[in-house]
Amino acid sequence: MPKQGTLIFFCGKMGAGKSTCSKKISAERNAVLISEDEWLEGLYPNQISAFEDYLKFSSQMKPLVKSHVAEILRTGTNVVMDFPANTLSQRQWFRDLLSETGCPHELIYLKASDSLCIRQIAQRRTEQPARAAFDTEATFQHVTKYFQEPQPNEGFNTIVVARDA
Repeated sequence: MPKQGTLIFFCGKMGAGKSTCSKKISAERNAVLISEDEWLEGLYPNQISAFEDYLKFSSQMKPLVKSHVAEILRTGTNVVMDFPANTLSQRQWFRDLLSETGCPHELIYLKASDSLCIRQIAQRRTEQPARAAFDTEATFQHVTKYFQEPQPNEGFNTIVVARDA
């Protein structure tokens, strides 16, 4: 059996820098980058205006994404997934993918302060006006209620990157 690619994915609060980090790592490792935001916009243009819309459409596309990523990993190609692994259930989806493929992985946890995340979300609204309606401090506060730090007993190869600028 040929060598499997490595799956790299991220945990971090909204605005912690997961997308920025995913782009950097995919370039450094010559990996395929798969962005949830890009897939959602491509498959469901202008249909996500509330957090509930995001949850609905994200869950609809995940089976297709999972099989696609598994095939890429089986070719020996590294994959960087800019999909959140911010809750136990989101990480279970990654666990299922890892179980199916048997590939090596890295879970990069961007541990950032709330104030840094809020500043970065404000900057993102300026740089990406199309996201301004969704990327707000109120949305940050709402989604942060559900955030769960990864724990050692979950069994992931976790790399913690502290970000408190």
